Amino acid sequence: MALYEHVFLARQDISAQQVDALVEQYKGVLEANGGKVGRVENWGLKSLTYRINKNRKAHYVLMDIDAPAPAVHEVERQMRINEDILRYMTIAVEKHEDGPSAMMQKRDRDDRPRRDGDRPERGFGDRGPRPDRGDREDRPRRPREDRA
Repeated sequence: MALYEHVFLARQDISAQQVDALVEQYKGVLEANGGKVGRVENWGLKSLTYRINKNRKAHYVLMDIDAPAPAVHEVERQMRINEDILRYMTIAVEKHEDGPSAMMQKRDRDDRPRRDGDRPERGFGDRGPRPDRGDREDRPRRPREDRA
């Protein structure tokens, strides 16, 4: 059997329990057709880049699938019919990743600069820090060109 990663987006106005019910429904379809579902990650309600069918947000779900191609085609056919599913994508992979996906991993907070001013000193190109330019009163006035 082939290995797949399957991601689908569900409408924003359905509940998390309804999203879980959709996952169980499609798991049942895959298992009835000789496949099995490994990891299932619910990425939660996220903003969309652009509106899809008047939805600004969607529930994102990732499923690792080990199933024959006809089983995947049947799931995709049922997703096309279901009006709660906005988009889906199935990708064939060589092997499933171990551990959480990139969406579930949190960025290491130590890598980001803190907001309290403890940032590395910013330089002024190769010349070092920006020189103090002084107050405006210290500079000579420019001659004004009168226009005729």
